Amino acid sequence: MTLGGTISTARLGDLTVNRVGFGTMRLPQTGTAFAPDAVPRDRGQAVEVLRRAVDLGVNHIDTAAFYFSRTRSANELVNRALAPYPDDLVIATKVGPRRSADGGWLEPATPEQLRGEVEENLRQLGRDHLDLVYLRVSGPGPVGEHVGALAALREAGLIRHLGLSAVGPAQVAEAEAIAPVASVQNAYGLGHRPGQDAFVRACGEKGIAYVPFFSIAGAGREAGTPADSADDAEVIAVAGKNGLTAAQVRLAWVLQRWPHVLVIPGTGDPAHLADNMAVGGVQLSANDLTRLDLVHQRS
Repeated sequence: MTLGGTISTARLGDLTVNRVGFGTMRLPQTGTAFAPDAVPRDRGQAVEVLRRAVDLGVNHIDTAAFYFSRTRSANELVNRALAPYPDDLVIATKVGPRRSADGGWLEPATPEQLRGEVEENLRQLGRDHLDLVYLRVSGPGPVGEHVGALAALREAGLIRHLGLSAVGPAQVAEAEAIAPVASVQNAYGLGHRPGQDAFVRACGEKGIAYVPFFSIAGAGREAGTPADSADDAEVIAVAGKNGLTAAQVRLAWVLQRWPHVLVIPGTGDPAHLADNMAVGGVQLSANDLTRLDLVHQRS
């Protein structure tokens, strides 16, 4: 392992961001995100983590209006911590999924409801436009009507760039026929969904950024990395050899494998935040990458 010293950058449309960003899904609560009994996180700690993230070099924050617990909203925490926003800060949000005030899941937004979803994100974040809005898709079907509605909001100046989340190649192609797609955000990581490899590569060839979620948690999803993950022994061995944590190895692997990939690890713990940000300067050896690639492909 070597230390690169500087966090590398990549493009989101016409925006340049550091490749290690910050995801806010875990910020409103402790424990499993979206759990009915989730305990709201201490507000002061959440604000401190967000401010510290920016101090450490984060200029890409991923959030959504549907990230909230009983008394905490990720968007409003971002607003409180960081407004007035730094000029280079890129805030990406998502629309499509909807939750009731008590946290229950509603039917996904219709194309006609997307303007209201965008306006709610604008209100919570205290902005007059959104840098990047992902359409979070709820299944394998067509996306044209929803993308068309968001494209109209882009033309109106409410949105700068459009992205797609939880999608496949056909849906990206359908969307690209309507409006430019700046980024794709899917679940992906070391040993998690190796079948996505060709899709990740294809996005890069088209100039589309790829932003994996659950790149640390993998199949553990909102609950975190499962303790009995089959690749733990190999990951831990590489981590120990390099003086890293297993989470750092997972992030470093995906960053080195694909230059157009941006990671958005989220945490409410300042120590974990520092560990995540340090990954921007990590360069694993060729032997380590080969070893991890084998873990990935046999998963």
